[in-house]
Amino acid sequence: MCNRYTPPHVADIEREWAIGRQNPVRWWDDVLYPRGLGPFLRRAQDDTGYSKELVVGQWGLIPWFAKEPRLKYPTNNARSEEMADKASYKLPWARGQRCIIPAADFDEPNWETGKNVWWRFRRADGRPWGLAGLWNTWVDKTTGEVHESYTMLTINADAHPLMSRMHKPDPKLAADQQDKRSVIPVAAEDCDLWLAGTVNDARGLLKLSPVEVFDADPVSL
Repeated sequence: MCNRYTPPHVADIEREWAIGRQNPVRWWDDVLYPRGLGPFLRRAQDDTGYSKELVVGQWGLIPWFAKEPRLKYPTNNARSEEMADKASYKLPWARGQRCIIPAADFDEPNWETGKNVWWRFRRADGRPWGLAGLWNTWVDKTTGEVHESYTMLTINADAHPLMSRMHKPDPKLAADQQDKRSVIPVAAEDCDLWLAGTVNDARGLLKLSPVEVFDADPVSL
């Protein structure tokens, strides 16, 4: 699971995903934590064809049945294996409300020393990450205020040589049964398929990236 990441600069987002310059002035958080405001890319809602738009919303998806925008339980991460059935995420998934979450880097905890040591993950080629997510639009029935929100998808990483080293292990479980989690990077060439493809197309992109894509090392927060 990821609970901290850094969005790229606007110019880097525009350049990487070819979305032009008609985008919101940066008013999202410089560093993202759950329930913070961050940018995400989705299929443009006002375009009858296909184009991408940059949206700002809460990192923590607000489901249709929510009574208020700030939930009492976390929705910033969603297990990809459960999203088709879980109440908070099944409608966005079924409706194709998929998004790309731009990230310059993200942090994960490593417990190999017996205590938490934070590691920072960047792309080895220096480009920003495009992480798989789902989005939703929620309207406050009392005020009419529109709230955009998103969640970051995760996948089991027990067999990944790098991501399996993250997070605190459960001593009661075997090494291959820990359910270590990883974010899901979407390659640049798969971005349009993730945003506009069928559910089956998107499901085929739910996979871990090879270890050589990562540049990771311990950091002091």
